[in-house]
Amino acid sequence: MKEYIFTLKDKVRDYECDLQGVVNNSNYQHYMEHTRHEFLESLGENFGKMHEQGLDAFVAKVEIHFKNSLRSGDHYLSYLNAYKKGVKLIFEQDIYRLSDNVLAAKGTVESVVVKDGKLTRGEFFDEMLKKLEHK
Repeated sequence: MKEYIFTLKDKVRDYECDLQGVVNNSNYQHYMEHTRHEFLESLGENFGKMHEQGLDAFVAKVEIHFKNSLRSGDHYLSYLNAYKKGVKLIFEQDIYRLSDNVLAAKGTVESVVVKDGKLTRGEFFDEMLKKLEHK
């Protein structure tokens, strides 16, 4: 298994499943978003404080490949890696079912930061990634 910079353990809730008894595809995006938020929190950042400073992070692109379905009650690990590419921060995110370590979903999310309504060159991301070096 490859190395990741952040991991979040969570559990599938009943209401996240569709009629087939598996997690609805849209919920994987929610899981990934929650992981990114928790990652930011682990670095001492949060979206509320950022917004108060005139900084807003936006998702520019999401790509998710669904591999194996999660079901109600499954525990899973949501893994994250991040790197900068131009003005964007690219998140590589993998979700594995905990019981058998099977890949459930694999995603790539591109994010940008806007300051006071204008696209930045990603300086916030540079500072954020520096914090990882000191962890």
